[in-house]
Parts: sequence; structure tokens; C-alpha cells
Amino acid sequence: MTAEHSHSHSHAPANFNSAFAIGIVLNLVFVAIEAFYGWRVNSLALLADAGHNLSDVAGLVLAWGGALALKLSPNARHTYGWKRASILAAFANALLLLLAIGGLAWEAIGRLFSTHVLDPAQGVTIMVVAGMGIVINSATALLFVRGRDGDLNIRGAFMHMAIDAVVSAGVVVAGALTLWLSWSWLDPVVSLVIAAVILWGTWDLFRQSLHLLFDGVPDGIELLAVRNCLGALPGVTQVHDLHIWATGTSQVALTAHLVMPQGHPDDAFLQMATKQMHDRFEITHVTLQVVKLPFTQSCSSSDPPI
Repeated sequence: MTAEHSHSHSHAPANFNSAFAIGIVLNLVFVAIEAFYGWRVNSLALLADAGHNLSDVAGLVLAWGGALALKLSPNARHTYGWKRASILAAFANALLLLLAIGGLAWEAIGRLFSTHVLDPAQGVTIMVVAGMGIVINSATALLFVRGRDGDLNIRGAFMHMAIDAVVSAGVVVAGALTLWLSWSWLDPVVSLVIAAVILWGTWDLFRQSLHLLFDGVPDGIELLAVRNCLGALPGVTQVHDLHIWATGTSQVALTAHLVMPQGHPDDAFLQMATKQMHDRFEITHVTLQVVKLPFTQSCSSSDPPI
């Protein structure tokens, strides 16, 4: 039995340290502004939103911690390093967003049955502060826009900020229409619509991060396509015990037994196989074991029986 192991790291995660630092500072400043004006005009809405935006800061800190963990070196106790922390950060961010949705919906339902009438002066203050939220949250989201497709953790940070920009926009529009038309029911209805939009956008992040936590095959990689690609290599008669999982939000690992009755190939064959896995499927960590006959019990139900 011979094992070959190859790494490829050309898809190393981008450095978002400055983006996280700027985003955290901007949002802490905004929390302070919201809390001050919420206290000044006695607005429960602004004080509640300040608390919500404080949870956004916590979300950014979580995502930053996950990104920093990717750079920690493996050791004798953690041979893959700490890459899984980025998946945990994405999952925690999804949970924070879902909790925020619940709080937003609860407050909206309470206001829907309330007889409270918005004071014009208070309403203008709320709209101005919410307008600042659009600018700050949009600017923070733009800091992460280039990494949202390739890294689930960065996508979580991006969604947190983009969703808050949408919420702030909804507050401005609803506040303006409420003051203009005196529709007191509009603000909670818009809030419920926003909550539904957030839920729709967050559910995929929650599903993907939970899927990766249980070593699921990452989205965008078809197990059958990988099996067929390996099976088409010269001399391979069967692909056995194939496993694909994410070691982090931007790195994918693969292990497989290649059944080759003619015996062990040379290094050029293994380099070609590794390159195909990298170029076609963006699998960055490949381990291939070559055998003449499959002699181990497969863990995969998709493998043909021995």
C-alpha cells in the first residue's frame, strides 16, 4: 500500500484585517450615535436598534476571529490547524442574524397593535440617524464584497452589513410615509417584510455553515463528477472510499483510494491527478492512496460494493 499526499494553496484566503478593523470602528461609532439620540428623543426604536447594531459588532468580531484562525499553524494536536473556526464563525453569524430577525419581528408585531403615534420631531431624528446607518452599513458591506463568493465566513460578515443597510433604508422610507400620510401601521408592516427578506437571505448561510460543520460536500462540488474525473485517469479501474469535506470556509480536502491493478504509478501521475482536482473543482488538499485491490470497508454509501 502506498500513500501520496499533496497540497495546493493558490487559493489562500485574502487578508481582510483592515476591512474588519474599519467595519468594527465604524459600527461602534454608529452604536454610540444611535444610543445618544435614542436617549435624547426618548426613542425606544433607536435604543433597540443600537443594541441590534452592537450585535453586528459582535458578528464582525466573530468573523474576524475566524479569519485570523485560518492563519494559525497546525501542531501535533491540531494537524489541520484551526481552519474550522471560520466555519464556526459563519454559523454563529447566521444564528445572530436569525435572533435579530426574531427580535425585529417581535417588536414589529407589538407595534402593529399599539396606538402610539409618531411625533414629527422624533420621526425626523429617527430618519436622519437611520440614514446614517445606510451609509455606514453600506460602506462596511463594500469592504467585504470581493470575498463574499469564495469564503462563507466573509459572506456572513458581508450579509450582516448589507442586511442592516436594507433595514435602515426601510426605516427611512417607512418613517417618511408614516409622517406624510399618518399611517401608523406602515412602520411595523415594513419591519415584518424586512424580517422576511432577512430570513430568506440568512437561511442559505445557516444551511451551508451547518452542512460544512458536519463534513458535508461543499456546495458547487458534485461528488459524482469528482469520482468520474478520478475514474477516467489512465490505469484506474475503480475509485474507492472517496471523501470530500471543507477544512475551512475557503479550503476543501479530498481523500480516495484509486484501484489500479497494474500497480503503483509514478509521481507525474499523482501530480496530474492533484492538478485536475485543483483546477476543475478547487480542491486544495488532496490525498490519494493507490491499491491493486480494494481491501478496506468503504465509509461511503455511494461506493460500489467490494
